[in-house]
Amino acid sequence: MPTVTLTAETFESTIEGEGLVLVDFWAAWCAPCRRFAPVFEQSSQDHPDAVFAKVDTEAEQELAARLGITSIPTLMVFRDGILLYADAGALPAAALEDLIGQAERLDMDDVRRQVAEHEAQHDHSHA
Repeated sequence: MPTVTLTAETFESTIEGEGLVLVDFWAAWCAPCRRFAPVFEQSSQDHPDAVFAKVDTEAEQELAARLGITSIPTLMVFRDGILLYADAGALPAAALEDLIGQAERLDMDDVRRQVAEHEAQHDHSHA
């Protein structure tokens, strides 16, 4: 599946969908971003069931700021609306494949339980 371009208007609805969503935060002037782009594009073709999205941090400065993007490229991986991974740096193809494999193998019921427990503990500490 070809990569899709996300904006502030489409970001939330895209990441909240079911399945795997990978988001590449980039800019045209960023050399590591340009090196990572073909790796990301190839991976999108290898994984047609996942959504591969790109956010141009120059065009979407407000969105990037809201998400705390301080260096690029930054990759975020969501599954079923839950953020599983967020890190800066251009990944080599093998590392990206490994990351996707790990995200696909996760027991999302277990992840949701852990998120709920964390939120309950966090809410309790502010009570």
